[in-house]
Amino acid sequence: MRYGSPAAFLLPSLPSMPQPTDVTQVLLPFGGLVGREVDLDAFLQNLVDRIAATMQADRGTLWLLDASRNELFSRAAHLPELAQIRVKLGQGVAGTVAQAGEAINVPDPRGEVRFFADIDRMTGYRTTSLLAVPLRDADGAVYGVLQVLNRLGGGRFTADDTERLTSITAQVSTALQRTSLYSELQRAKDQPQAPVAYFFNHIIGEAPPLKALYRLVQKAAPTDATVLLRGESGSGKELFARAVHVNGPRRDRPFVKVDCAALPASLIENELFGHEKGAFTGADHRMPGKFEAADGGTVFIDEIGELPLPVQGKLLRVLQDREFERVGGTQAVRVDVRIVAATHRDLAAMVADGRFREDLYYRIKVVELVLPPLRERGGEDIERLARHFVATVARRHRLPPPRLSAAALDRLKRYRWPGNVRELENCIESAVVLCEGEILEEHLPLPTLERAPASAPSPVRVSDEPALLPLAEVERRHILRALEAVKGNRTAAAKALEIGRNTLARKLKEYGLGDEG
Repeated sequence: MRYGSPAAFLLPSLPSMPQPTDVTQVLLPFGGLVGREVDLDAFLQNLVDRIAATMQADRGTLWLLDASRNELFSRAAHLPELAQIRVKLGQGVAGTVAQAGEAINVPDPRGEVRFFADIDRMTGYRTTSLLAVPLRDADGAVYGVLQVLNRLGGGRFTADDTERLTSITAQVSTALQRTSLYSELQRAKDQPQAPVAYFFNHIIGEAPPLKALYRLVQKAAPTDATVLLRGESGSGKELFARAVHVNGPRRDRPFVKVDCAALPASLIENELFGHEKGAFTGADHRMPGKFEAADGGTVFIDEIGELPLPVQGKLLRVLQDREFERVGGTQAVRVDVRIVAATHRDLAAMVADGRFREDLYYRIKVVELVLPPLRERGGEDIERLARHFVATVARRHRLPPPRLSAAALDRLKRYRWPGNVRELENCIESAVVLCEGEILEEHLPLPTLERAPASAPSPVRVSDEPALLPLAEVERRHILRALEAVKGNRTAAAKALEIGRNTLARKLKEYGLGDEG
């Protein structure tokens, strides 16, 4: 799928990059991007361009296997006339390579029965030579084909070229298996009704609200526009913040996060802006803050709604004038940073209540991205995410990936997920660790339906869905469940819930649990 031009993803242009003579050097410019929230299509296109140049070929194509349909589809290719090409397993050179698992070198396609001439007819391109090798995963299974076309200078690909491309393909495969693209290909085997689709690495989902977000990120990322991310806790705000940074011109500069909810109000100013020597007792030397550490890059201010009013004024100055003063200082410090902020709060309501500056509110919501809660994304996205987490968690813990039973999947789809994607990931991790080859419903650490306390509002039941409770009651139960999971450790609970410890203490006081005990 594509939502725009790969030009939005700013890799170094190929002509300025010397072509390596050692195959181990081919992926060097891309290695650091594999684990980041990159635009995957643009990443793949740049990678294939570099491989084609290294192989002295006119162009290259990456084919991926859609196992549910027994087809290969082109993913990174120069196809100005066509969005995508599909061939059956065993059809054409690429299809034959995928089926047989062996490299094929076609020095001249004329008279070659394995050559699928219809592709040239569809694209208007004339293939004069072709080399294709299979992509294999760690288990040896073929999941794609890497192909280069037309040796430059009118020559043909040699046996040495075949060996060279095979070595490069092994590197590419190792890299791709660390991306969510590979997880998506595996997921499609078990969920064939949902076609293979992806956009940003590590961001899983195809619900319409997410597709709209992908478009907005792709437009905003190449600029320096300030971005405000709104959404419930656990909905993926930090992933989208990193996507804005990684797919823009600052991606090679620092991405610095400040979690306002995790810091006491008295320390937030010092954390952001640093301090001068002698600014307060114990300040025996100058200390730069997060803005100076992020110079040239991006500052991600998480839970900006927790920012104290005096600090809001200093942040406004950074946005307007790109300068500030350290705590205890009088000299202005200039800084070049992009600001991405996030909150689960209703900032407009806070402005009306006088708890958030109106002028700052309008300066940070230049581009506003509203992330949907998981319960509004539909069962298909829940299944995509669940299967993705099963694969990634199993790999992290060096375990064989377990099967996800139909009963467990049904339970996942019916649950309301007050903790959103983060709660689903933690749920799957627990199940993967505790199950024995198959995740059953009893392996899911989800609450059983419980009778509401006499003083609580009566829940509303809709068919076989879990009881629908007022949001405040859902929050109360979720917080108490988190506290129970960490055996009453409030610091650990606050960290798991991604809220400040003071916020947690206030909530517990509201529940009649104000004492530390």
